[in-house]
Amino acid sequence: MKKIARSLAGLHLPRYQELPQMGLYLEQTATYINEALAPLENVHLTSSMVSNYVKHDLIASPKKKLYSRQQIAELVFIAVSKNVLSLADLCEALKLQRSNYDTETAYNYMVDELENVLAYVFGFKGELTDVGHEHGEYEYGEYKTMLRNVIMTVSYKVYLDKYFAQFTGQEEE
Repeated sequence: MKKIARSLAGLHLPRYQELPQMGLYLEQTATYINEALAPLENVHLTSSMVSNYVKHDLIASPKKKLYSRQQIAELVFIAVSKNVLSLADLCEALKLQRSNYDTETAYNYMVDELENVLAYVFGFKGELTDVGHEHGEYEYGEYKTMLRNVIMTVSYKVYLDKYFAQFTGQEEE
């Protein structure tokens, strides 16, 4: 268990303002997201996946072949959630987010909550922190509840993937 937990100790995902300000090309976008999410291991994107998400209107088409900070933030959410949500549910979750919050607020809440829940699931803290503020940036409601449940599911899936990789000897020492 300690070895599994060590792989996520001190996890810090980039906040919205830390995402690349200049647009990235398709390969650069996939590489950037995969590097940011590397500690989660089975959470990644390929260039063809990104292209399919554009094709299925999950994210806007790139401008002059460059993906913006907003698109990168949405792709991080997709990468994190795609293993536990269907394509249709991902689309609905993004619609819900877009109708309630700007991308920066929603993205920052998502990474705050992901770090919070992963720390709890991996035993770095004994209870979940209440992320966001009741009357502020992240109001309680349908979106926040749905997102926390997605993040909980993702966190337990990451834990199980790491556990079984170690159990079956697929994880490096």
